[in-house]
Amino acid sequence: MMDWTDRHCRSLHRTLTSRAVLYTEMLTTGAILHGDRARLLDFDAGEHPVALQLGGSEPADLAEAARIGEAWGYDEINLNVGCPSDRVQSGRFGACLMREPELVAEGMAAMAAVVKVPVTVKCRIGVDDQDPEESLFGLVDLCAAAGVRHFVVHARKALLKGLSPKENRDVPPLDYPLVYRLKAERPELTIVINGGVGTLDEAQAHLAHVDGVMLGRAAYHTPGLLGEADARLFGDGDTVTPAEAVERYRPYIARELAAGTHLAAMTRHMLGLFHGAPGARTWRRILTVESVKPGAGLEVVDAALAAVSGLQDQRLARRLEAGEAA
Repeated sequence: MMDWTDRHCRSLHRTLTSRAVLYTEMLTTGAILHGDRARLLDFDAGEHPVALQLGGSEPADLAEAARIGEAWGYDEINLNVGCPSDRVQSGRFGACLMREPELVAEGMAAMAAVVKVPVTVKCRIGVDDQDPEESLFGLVDLCAAAGVRHFVVHARKALLKGLSPKENRDVPPLDYPLVYRLKAERPELTIVINGGVGTLDEAQAHLAHVDGVMLGRAAYHTPGLLGEADARLFGDGDTVTPAEAVERYRPYIARELAAGTHLAAMTRHMLGLFHGAPGARTWRRILTVESVKPGAGLEVVDAALAAVSGLQDQRLARRLEAGEAA
C-alpha cells in the first residue's frame, strides 16, 4: 500500500471504524533513520490503534527504526516480508526476504529486544520456486522462536521473476487452506489472512479459520465497507454511513487545510467512499476536478456531498412515487 495509506487515508478510515488496526504504508529503515521523521512518522492521535510497517533487512537498523517508532507512539511495529516491488528487491527487503528466513528472524529478535509494543510479520506464502509449505512454515517457526506471536499472511506467492508488482497482487493463485492449516497447526500464534478479500462477507468466512483478516485494496478503493466492520466483525457499535464519515472527517480536513495541506492530498482517498451508491460518479467528478484548484477548501467537499445526497433523494422519491402508483 505504498503511497496509499498515508496519515490522511488512515484518518478517513478511522472515521468509519474504531476497532480495526490501521497500518502505515511501508517505510524503509533508511528513510526513518536518515530522512524527515516528522513528515514520515507523524500521525493524528485519533488513528490509534495504528501500526508502523517497516521495510528493511539489517537487524541493527530495524531495531533502531522500531525504537524510534515506539517512541513516536505507534502501537505495533510490523516488518514487511511480502512486498514484491522492484524498489524493495533492489534494497534487499520485502518479499525477497522469504528466501532469508534466518535473517528475518534475527531482525525480529533485534526489534523485540528494544521495544515493548508487539513486533509482527507480514509475509507471503513463498516466492518463485519455493515450496509454500516449507517457506511459510519455516519462516513462521523461526520468527516464533525469536518471540513473534502475530503474523499477517498474504495467501499467495510472489513471483519476482517475470511478473510486475501489480500482477503479483492478482496472478499467483491464492491458497487460503494453507493459511488455515498454519493456524490449525500453530494455534498459539495469531494468524491474520490477507489477499483477495473484497467484502465483509468474505472476511466473516475467513474468521471461521483464522484470527483476523487484513483488507488492502478493498478498504482503499471501497472504504465505505469499513463503516459496517465494527458492527459485523466486532459486534460493537453502529454502522457508519459514507455521509456520516464525511461529517466526521470534516474537522480533520479543516485542521490540515489550516496547516497548509492541499485539499487534494486528502480527497484523493475519499473517491471510492460512495462506491456503488447513487451519485458516486458525481461525487468522484467534483472531488477530482475541484480539489486540485488553488485555494480549494471544505466547500468542495460540501458541494460534492450535497450533490450525491441530492441524487440519492431524487432516486428515493422516484421509488416512492412508483410504489404509490402501483
